[in-house]
Amino acid sequence: MEKMKTPMLRKYLISASIGIGRLFADVGRPKGVVDRSVRFCIPTQERGNKMSILFVIAMLFLVVASVSAQQNNLKDTLTTSAAQDTLRKLPNKAFSSGEYLKFDINYGFVTAGEAIIKVSSVMYNNRQCFRIDFQVDSKPFFDWVYKVRDRYVTIIDSAGLFPWRFEQHIREGGFSRDFVADFDQLQHISKTSEGTYKIPPYVHDMLSAFYFSRVIDFSNFKPGERVHLQNFYKDSTYQLDVKYRGKQELEVTAGTFNTIVVEPLAQEGGLFKSEGKVNIWLSDDERRIPLQVSSKILIGSIDAELVEYSGINGPIKSKIDD
Repeated sequence: MEKMKTPMLRKYLISASIGIGRLFADVGRPKGVVDRSVRFCIPTQERGNKMSILFVIAMLFLVVASVSAQQNNLKDTLTTSAAQDTLRKLPNKAFSSGEYLKFDINYGFVTAGEAIIKVSSVMYNNRQCFRIDFQVDSKPFFDWVYKVRDRYVTIIDSAGLFPWRFEQHIREGGFSRDFVADFDQLQHISKTSEGTYKIPPYVHDMLSAFYFSRVIDFSNFKPGERVHLQNFYKDSTYQLDVKYRGKQELEVTAGTFNTIVVEPLAQEGGLFKSEGKVNIWLSDDERRIPLQVSSKILIGSIDAELVEYSGINGPIKSKIDD
């Protein structure tokens, strides 16, 4: 342990540990599969933080207002219900409530942290939804270098696979940040803790986008072919492509699998804009389970590999060993 305390190595380790909280954040971005176009909303990683009640004046008007309000509420409910009926519906065989994925985050030969993703069922905006909780923690022995306790939550519509709400709670070293975004997918507005923005139809946050990408069928893709995305970051829209690289057999702690490999590419801004590459290995079957994520950094690389899983939405046909 004495060698780890040298200034130069400590500098490298800090550089590596910063990536622990951002490795999966970078992963989380792939509209319909037909035109291979997906739009994203990726909240900024920068520092920053942060509704009228009508009252009745007289009893006479209270009665009138009450009746009027009931009629208006009924009208609004019917209008909203009709609008919600027009929201898209997409098939999803990849994941369901109960899914649990655990990853080790490795820097070289050192397991510096772990990430856990859980999927549960919840009602939100009177619709059946998935709640996805994602946490990233540095290992206790690594906390002295750079302590990470990151938490992400997204609430995804079960039928349309688009988000209604996103939360980001960052605790990295001495830096903390809390961000919340509510997505009005009918009016195409995102109300966040940092402002209100216009958004394209079915816009995603980083975590919902990661899960949405699992329903994309890559079976007819050729190596080098790209999915063209739009990445909404802070207050600007950037191009973000995902390049299909091919197929590969991969061994991780959770087993050996046939996989498909994709690489996110950022042209301008956003979290994918980095000095190195980010590659993602997904199981080559209908589950498209994320098995490994590799991100190049200034010194070496950070790799997250699947070590434990449960609650998978059906058989994993890509797994080679039992």
